[in-house]
Amino acid sequence: MSSTPGGSKGPDPILLTLFANRFMSVAEAMGRSLQQTAISTNIKERLDFSCALFAPDGDLVANAPFIPIHLGSMSFAVKYQMNLHGKTLKPGDVLMTNSPHAGGSHLPDITIISPVFDTKSNKIIFFTASRGHHADIGGILPGSMPPTSTTIFDEGANIVSFKIVREGVFDRDGLVDYMIDKPAQYPGSSGCRNIRDVESDLKAQIAANHKGIQLIQAIVDDYGLKTVQEYMYHIRANAEMSVRNLLRDVVKRAGTNVLSSIDYLDDGSPIKLKVTINEDDGSAELDFEGTGCEIRGNLNSPISVVHSAVIYCMRSMLDMDIPLNAGCLVPLTIKIPEGSLLSPSRTAAVCGGNVLTSQRIVDVVLRAFHACAASQGCTNNLTFGAGGKDKDGKNVVGWGYYETIAGGSGAGPGWHGTSGVHTHITNTRIGDVEILERRYPVIVHQFGIRPGSGGQGNWRGGDGVVRELEFLEGLQVSILSERRTRQPYGLEGGGPGDFGRNTWVKQPRKEDGDMPEDDKGEARRPLQPRKINIGGKATVWMGKGDRLLIETPGGGAWGTPDTYAEGRPEDHSHVKAWAARGSLAERAAAQAGF
Repeated sequence: MSSTPGGSKGPDPILLTLFANRFMSVAEAMGRSLQQTAISTNIKERLDFSCALFAPDGDLVANAPFIPIHLGSMSFAVKYQMNLHGKTLKPGDVLMTNSPHAGGSHLPDITIISPVFDTKSNKIIFFTASRGHHADIGGILPGSMPPTSTTIFDEGANIVSFKIVREGVFDRDGLVDYMIDKPAQYPGSSGCRNIRDVESDLKAQIAANHKGIQLIQAIVDDYGLKTVQEYMYHIRANAEMSVRNLLRDVVKRAGTNVLSSIDYLDDGSPIKLKVTINEDDGSAELDFEGTGCEIRGNLNSPISVVHSAVIYCMRSMLDMDIPLNAGCLVPLTIKIPEGSLLSPSRTAAVCGGNVLTSQRIVDVVLRAFHACAASQGCTNNLTFGAGGKDKDGKNVVGWGYYETIAGGSGAGPGWHGTSGVHTHITNTRIGDVEILERRYPVIVHQFGIRPGSGGQGNWRGGDGVVRELEFLEGLQVSILSERRTRQPYGLEGGGPGDFGRNTWVKQPRKEDGDMPEDDKGEARRPLQPRKINIGGKATVWMGKGDRLLIETPGGGAWGTPDTYAEGRPEDHSHVKAWAARGSLAERAAAQAGF
């Protein structure tokens, strides 16, 4: 053990690194297990899931590089279940939750939590948890991400706490009740449209948690519980000290201890932040006073999501390799005004707050710290599907598809933005074209970079993308997006990124009056397809042959275009050497590594 300046024993730096990587490897192994076992496109192909390890008090210990918006908020979910169930948990119990009131993000993100018991004392020593985005959990529209939702009841099953496994016994009847029967009770809503896929993926999450339990118990067997938990707290303390040093450095660079920023959602709602740093102890207060009130829509963001965005920003600004964990938040006091869109009422709709407002929170925090220009500020959420209730009100088996679409990232002092990437808190991928076209009635006509959509400046913003889908049968299609009226900002004189557009390319149909008849009652020559801007948030019943053209926002630039930095990369820096990508390439690489 090394000695600290005060003479007391400190953590061994080698063991500190070893345990940080061992804890992260547990989460990585859980993620591999979940991906290999799941069957949905969302989890298996898009990797819209996260796995993590938590301390017995519910604090995040370590995670693999999954989805930041999950990892910061999952701790809220673990702590809520601990307070609810207390000491009644037993080996073999597994909890399920998705309610924003109980630490969830939005309803499609279902969290599975498993306590880890010490084999000797039979006390809880850790928790393993996984959170996956499920393509449909009921609600008013297929995909459970309705652009028009105004209450939480429109968005599907809302589960505060459900013991999905009780002492090793899976409760399928309870799952059906929560996923089908209860959400279907609300007017206009359906239960889960494909319970078989959801059940299978939930079992994959349970199995992934069990894999984590086995691995953490093996580490305890190797080193002893006392040493393992000591280094768990050392890792957390190391993250805390790193953030405190970061905050002190910010004051030195900025020349002030008070930072502020503001940005607006497309509907004009402000998100305002004032950061006050105490240089002496390296702490900070982040006050969101002045943020707009709750929205009659779904861009309200649960407080757990706000904390996720903040912890992500802190970790991103650290120039060192440490696990994202609860220590990053210890020096921070986050103040959120009650009743604002960042602390909405219990029944407020939130499905867009997790995927859209969270991006804007990140932009606001990074702008306050003057870290980089705005990224696309959106995840461009596309859903479509079929099923729900028939004319008699009975639940019909159907399906739903969900994807997020990349855009441009913001530039910074010394780098161009990146084109065509999922930015900041999402970190998912889009489904392979081959998988999408094989499993669903669509054809992908375009998918590529949107040239010139990034902001222009000394360091250019990344370009957005163009994605155009044709539907081979009539489907209900929804888009939930932002940055359609307000451009991603540039900094230091850099230009803004271009805002996005969603265009319905509608085929002419006689029944729609698009093919006028002549005097003899015969249809004239068909007209050309109509192009209709459907705005940022819309649900459209698209007919066979109709297309949806989505143009995503670019990132903001840094610096004026007439200034030049030495060693600046050449234009089109996003272009890289071709490399095989996709599920087949990853599977081949995994097989080659055996």
